[in-house]
Amino acid sequence: MTVELNPANKTLNIEQEITFFNQSNDTLTSIVLNDWNNAYSNKNTPLAKRFSDEFYRGFHLAKEEERGSTKNLIITDKSQLVLTWERTDKNPDFIDVKLRDKLIPNQKIVLHLTYIAKIPSEKFTKYGYNDKGEMNLKNWFLTPARYENHDFVRYSNNNLDDISNAVSDFEIGLTVPSNLEATSDLNNNAPIKNDGFSFYKFFGENRTDFSLFIEPKSSFISFKNGINEVLTNLKENKLSAVQKAIIMDRVMNYVTKQIGQYPHEKIIVSQTDYERNPFYGLNQLPSFLSPFPDEFIFEIKFLKTYLNSYLKNSLRLNPRNDNWIYDGIQVYAMMKYIDENHPNTKMFGSISKFKLLKSYNLTNLDFNEQYSYFYMLMARKNLDQPLFNPKNTLIKFNEQIASKYHAGLSLLFLDDYLNHNTVNSSIRQFYLQNKEKQTSRDDFETLLKANTTKDIDWFFKTIINSRTIVDYKFSGVSRTLDSITFSVKSKTGVLVPIPVYGIKKGEVVFKKWLDITEIDSSFTMERKSVDKIVLNYKNEVPEYNLRNNWKSLKSFYPNNRPFKFNFMKDLEDPYYNQILYVPSITYNLYDGLSPGLRLHNKTLLDKSFIFDINPSYSTKTNNFSGSGWFAINQNYRESRLYNVRYSLSGSYFHYAPDAFYQKINPTVQIRIREENFRDNRKQLILLRQVLVNREKSAFVVDNSTENYSVFDAKYFNSRTEVTNHFSFTSDIQVASKFGKIATELEYRKLFENNLQINLRLYAGSFLYNKTDSDFFSFALDRPTDYLFDYGYYGRSESTGLFSQQFILSEGGFKSKLATPYANQWITTANGSFNVWNWIEIYGDMGLVKNKYQNPKFVYDSGIRLNLVTDYFELYFPIYSNNGWEIAQNNYNEKIRFLVTFSPKTLINLFNRKWF
Repeated sequence: MTVELNPANKTLNIEQEITFFNQSNDTLTSIVLNDWNNAYSNKNTPLAKRFSDEFYRGFHLAKEEERGSTKNLIITDKSQLVLTWERTDKNPDFIDVKLRDKLIPNQKIVLHLTYIAKIPSEKFTKYGYNDKGEMNLKNWFLTPARYENHDFVRYSNNNLDDISNAVSDFEIGLTVPSNLEATSDLNNNAPIKNDGFSFYKFFGENRTDFSLFIEPKSSFISFKNGINEVLTNLKENKLSAVQKAIIMDRVMNYVTKQIGQYPHEKIIVSQTDYERNPFYGLNQLPSFLSPFPDEFIFEIKFLKTYLNSYLKNSLRLNPRNDNWIYDGIQVYAMMKYIDENHPNTKMFGSISKFKLLKSYNLTNLDFNEQYSYFYMLMARKNLDQPLFNPKNTLIKFNEQIASKYHAGLSLLFLDDYLNHNTVNSSIRQFYLQNKEKQTSRDDFETLLKANTTKDIDWFFKTIINSRTIVDYKFSGVSRTLDSITFSVKSKTGVLVPIPVYGIKKGEVVFKKWLDITEIDSSFTMERKSVDKIVLNYKNEVPEYNLRNNWKSLKSFYPNNRPFKFNFMKDLEDPYYNQILYVPSITYNLYDGLSPGLRLHNKTLLDKSFIFDINPSYSTKTNNFSGSGWFAINQNYRESRLYNVRYSLSGSYFHYAPDAFYQKINPTVQIRIREENFRDNRKQLILLRQVLVNREKSAFVVDNSTENYSVFDAKYFNSRTEVTNHFSFTSDIQVASKFGKIATELEYRKLFENNLQINLRLYAGSFLYNKTDSDFFSFALDRPTDYLFDYGYYGRSESTGLFSQQFILSEGGFKSKLATPYANQWITTANGSFNVWNWIEIYGDMGLVKNKYQNPKFVYDSGIRLNLVTDYFELYFPIYSNNGWEIAQNNYNEKIRFLVTFSPKTLINLFNRKWF
């Protein structure tokens, strides 16, 4: 390639010659070229849809000049005859080049290409240009796709760093203005400067990709040892060059010994690469905390990023379908490195030495134990995916964290079972094999099986190819002074080896691997005076539940776990019944500020049984109030119906200055998902009985309904992403005095011109209504909330600030009209669209039907300040059935507000990007 940079336009003018050698046994009529830079060209590419799925708005809202593209492409053959090529709208990031003549096996063809590559802004993926005049170039040129299984691999750019390029030799001439410097992991000669430009020549062999950085002044430092050269700009200003060199040398020697010799002379370890794949845990800690030494932080960053570049640049695997091997070897090598060089380091470093935190399992965990918890976080949510799944099918948390860690843990499990030699030697052989040919998962499996006499078919069938979980328990234990006889039962039917430990006074006396062949298997072994036996004591096997893995051998020993109280939050400790306590404070107008003490068992991992009790003290009524919740979760691993939750909740608060309400709510919640875990469609069925006891109040006009019970059945179906949202809700309520049915539709669309429209339709009708009041009626603007579902701060207020609180429900109107209720049926439509940033215009209209009256047409309109969606919003009515509201007296009393003090709302805005 001959490449000229135009920094003003952020473009590369490219002349390229590709010599394509058909090394397959097939005759080719076309050649596929990867054009991943063109994935940034518009808002409808697979990359754009990926951003939308993961709730990233930046790409959709970007300016046209910030996007990337490949333009003015002309392809000719050696006779200078133009070749036709095709790039489809569905897949704009690869090109099919039609050949004039068939290309038979072992024949070569030369293609000449000219085109302009427009470089995107780095804010989308961290690849591209930034405001400092720097460029981090990745996948910016056209290159042949990998050919395997009788076809070219056609992968679209999904921001996963898994481009499937054919192995190539590169020779590149790069011209840049003389005030810029270029850095690459390709070999290069010293730049030649002439007439205000610098000319670089880069070259390399047997590569699938390379990195190229262009900066006003190179930020990279070079380190060479007897192995190869590392170029790095990892940020760690507190370390000297000598300290960094010692760390890099140690890591490079370790990786070479553990895996094999890197096949190229240079390797780049960049800050960008680390930020795209950080060490999760370290990157979440605030800088002022600094629980780890600066040397350790740099070491972990360098180790992780070096391994990632090392493997991706040298292993000739399918980077999408066989990605678990890349991840597995990387995490496996990192865990081995920590064991060798930092065996006593804890997950939270020096924080574990604080006396106040000694009782927390979170601070007592060894550094390598965190991998299991990150994987189990998804397994307990029933969101983990099989390791062999292609990388583009994984949800973000799995792709970035959980599946990576699960792959490494699985190799470590196999390594321990095979006595710590088979996996290491197999990895080295596999890596060496890569230097000679394209390899696959099958080659790795063959090597592992060839290097052991044990049957390890279970490893690939169960651990790699499925998402079945491992969960063992003791089903029976008997002992004598000399021997122990016990049965081990698989709760999930999965049969994999498991280690059993003999423990005496907290020390390991023996360890033995059990080859489980039946769901309930019995074993007898020498006791060796141990007082406890424990399955999977050091968590070698990524097991779903460790809480049922131990049995005491002491006479008359109560086998239940002792209670352990911790402040705030902690990780699950399998040897204790944990109760977490945290001060709480709630508020409503009638109870005032209500301080309390929340007691619960919600650790960072989901559990099958959960309780959450929050008693509080009402400062206004000088009485106790509060709420409580108990739930049992049941997960279904192989079904679209993946979770059922049975719960019982209750609450006691004041709904008026002089009256309380009690609510008891038994519920069954059924959750359904699509077979494709990345599909954002979610379905939920909610069945509940709401029992309410209301004390009479002198401040509430309608006291006709004090005690009542309502059966409520709801169905939710929603699909949400950045550019589109659609949800459907149906609701049936049955009580002794009324029955009603309602339906709600919501639709949101973000158009290519960045105009967003929001539409909502609501329709409800009574099946029967024996009441004389509007307490159970459909509400136009402010429901009575007889089920006590909404977070009203002053639920009985009809005037004043608290009466202006708005919660989008039922009619969804913002203006208070003369007909606020419907005791027969209601139909409304709510709409809004943005005019600038977070400023929107809204409008509502509908029909309200009451008994013995004609339907009444209602409408309102105004301006919405959508400051933080669902968290802080303001509504300013302008025109409605009331006339020009903005010109009327006491306008400030007409303004409606939405304020949510629940942290869960903001947490959900974050979670949806990952889960």
